[in-house]
This record gives sequence, structure tokens and C-alpha cells, in this order.
Amino acid sequence: MATIVEVAKVAGVSKATVSRVLSGNGYVSEEKRELVFKAIAETGFRPNLLARNLATKSSQTIGLVITNTLYSGSYFTELMQHSARLMEQQGRQLLLVDGKHSAEEERAAIQFLLDLRCDGVIIYPRFLTIEEMDAIIDQHSHPILVINRRLRQHDSYCIYADQQRTSADAVEALIKLGHRDIAFITGSLDSPTGRERLAGYQSALEKHQIPLQQALVMEGKWQAQNGVAAVETLINQGSHFSALVASNDDMAVGALKALAAHSIAVPAQVSVLGFDDIPLAPFTVPSLSSVKMPVTEMIQETLERLISMLDGGEMRNRQRFSGEVIMRESIGSGPFA
Repeated sequence: MATIVEVAKVAGVSKATVSRVLSGNGYVSEEKRELVFKAIAETGFRPNLLARNLATKSSQTIGLVITNTLYSGSYFTELMQHSARLMEQQGRQLLLVDGKHSAEEERAAIQFLLDLRCDGVIIYPRFLTIEEMDAIIDQHSHPILVINRRLRQHDSYCIYADQQRTSADAVEALIKLGHRDIAFITGSLDSPTGRERLAGYQSALEKHQIPLQQALVMEGKWQAQNGVAAVETLINQGSHFSALVASNDDMAVGALKALAAHSIAVPAQVSVLGFDDIPLAPFTVPSLSSVKMPVTEMIQETLERLISMLDGGEMRNRQRFSGEVIMRESIGSGPFA
């Protein structure tokens, strides 16, 4: 493998000149710069990235930490797709690292990226608490931004969707259409998003003085078969419900299938609402109403804020995002309309 000394020899310049060309620091005449690049091509020299990063104090890379249990599904596909696209537009590389299955492993993933000398890190935490994330940000000089968690001590380092408020608004939309007996399929309750969407459902019922029927709350794990199982349980226990909210669209699609299997018409007998507005939602039969979360806008805000921090820009206040109910054929009027 060619060395920097060989490049200098072929180019007829000093080793220091080659180093200045590679690092971009210091003046080098255009003539010598061209000689160095020609010599690099001839020798097949590849600069040591770690050494270059140490010299320039920048790797032009951003790390993204997401636990592997969240990789499937439209929501995270969209998040990663836009992260990569926006990084490419900025001339930077995106490194995806698995946060695995615990707070300690998420912490280790952050440290791994910092050890690789990433300029900054973005994390979508599942296990690290708000207090732990605040402490981690305090411990490091490199910016670490948090998606979908509301930090208490570092407003500028978090971008989040108000999952509870958005869920409450979605349930209120059904209440305004005349629904009172509204079933709810939770997401994983070890997930902050799952807990917040359930809390939004509960708060909407409370606001409208509708008693919470615990028998109408089914626990799910974000998968379509959970939607099927929830509907089967509701029917087998004789529960009456005119609307059903699933904490994501995969479970809502499963619910649609189970309702059809029992010849329960949607929306004539039961209205169905999901979350995340997956690409398949407009093509189900009937087309699925869903809550669209602003994933693209959130990741764009996150990356722009991170790059602003890296470039010495002004720190901005926390920005909160809300979802939007997309009404399609699966929702109709309730018995109290």
C-alpha cells in the first residue's frame, strides 16, 4: 500500500506539502496541488481516515443511534431514508449504529460513534431516560441531539412530536363524529411513544367526561397480528364499540382484516383509525384513516440544528411537532352524531 512519503516522491514535493493538501490547511500553490492529486492517482494512495480526522478535527460524519427493534415499519424507514438523503446533500456521511436492547447498550452506541470521531450524534432513544440523556449531553463536548423525547435541561438538543396531544386530538375527532365507545390498541408499553399515545386516548375521554372502559383497552406490540388478536378478544368478550384506534397502522390493518372476517362493516358498524400513515393506508379496503406524524420535518429540523451547532451557528429553542389526522373511508359517523 502506498504511503504519503511515496506520494511526495512521485509528486516531487515535500511530505508536509502532501499533508497540507490532504488536510486542506495551509497554503499550497495550484500547481503543486495538481501534482499531489496526480501522484495520489498514480500510486493508489488512500489517506488514513483516523489520522486525517485527528489532524482536521472533523470527520464529516454524523452518527445515528436507533435500537434494532425499531428498524421495521414505515415510520423508521422514512426517518432513516431522509437522514441519509439530507446528509448526502450536506456532503456528510451517515453512520447507523444499533442501540440494541438496553439503556447501557444505547449509551455504548453513542460512545462508539464518538470514539469514531463523528462530528455529532443523533439518537432516537428507547431505553435511556430523559434524565440520562440530559446527563450524557452534559458529559460530551460534541453535540448529541435527541429525537422524539422532550428533554428538561437541554431545550436546543431535542426535537420531538407531542405524541400525547396528537393522540388526544385524534380520539377527539372520533368523539366529535358521535363515537363514545372507542376501543384502543396500545403499542408496546415499554416504549415512551406507546405510553404517550395511550395517555392521549385516556385524556380525551376524560376531557369529554366519557368513562374509561378498561375492557376496551387492548395491549399490542406494533405488529399486524396484534390488531387481529385485539379484535378477536373484543368480540369474544362481547364488548360493544363503534370505533377502534390502533397505535400504529400495522395493527390497524390487522384489525380491518379481523373485522372483515367477522362480517363487521367498516365504517358502517365500526370506524378504524391508525397512526403513522403508511404508504399502504390509502390502498386498504376501505382506505385506512391515519394520524400522519411529521417524520420528514422532524429529521430535517434535527439535522439542520446539528449542522448549525457544528458550524458555530446560533442555538435555537426546542421545537415541538404535532401530527395530523388523515380522514379516509375507514371512519364514519358514530351513534351519537
